[in-house]
Amino acid sequence: MPIAPSPQLKAGLFARGSGTLKGPKPTPTGAPPPKPPKGLRIEHRVGVQAPAEVIWEVLSDLKSWGEWCKLYPKAAGEIRIGSVLDITLALPGRPEEEIRPTVLEWVPNEQLHWRLSMLGGLVRTTRFFEIEALAEASCIVTNGELIAGILGPSLGKRLGRTIYRAFVEMDEDLKARAELLWQRRKP
Repeated sequence: MPIAPSPQLKAGLFARGSGTLKGPKPTPTGAPPPKPPKGLRIEHRVGVQAPAEVIWEVLSDLKSWGEWCKLYPKAAGEIRIGSVLDITLALPGRPEEEIRPTVLEWVPNEQLHWRLSMLGGLVRTTRFFEIEALAEASCIVTNGELIAGILGPSLGKRLGRTIYRAFVEMDEDLKARAELLWQRRKP
């Protein structure tokens, strides 16, 4: 009896596209494609009725995160590759914590990724925000985190539901703020 093929997964950690499942892309040299990063992935996606530029304006204005984002009530720094941000993390049911992530990658109107190392590197996280434009004033925002390191997956499993709920709340607040800004600006 033949064995069914394994399900196709997205091509990469921060895969962009229409949401259809794609197989790994072949490399030009014929070598096998790179393996995805290890760790526990937690993410939430939300549709936003506003252009990517407006969503990016809200997301990139770190100083005003405290006005709309309960998960990060204080944020400061410059969004550029290699810069260190000063952020207060307020996970529900846990004490506030000051974190200093390093910006890995950013593309205006598309994405912001940062990395954080905790407990002497035993927990490493890659935080990502991605904006996928579907139409002129319609986007999908992906808000997530990859939790890795020796203790990362077990910590992620313990706090996973709390983190996910915080991402859902952040997405809803980001959506409300961006859509309000867009409604005020529409001709």
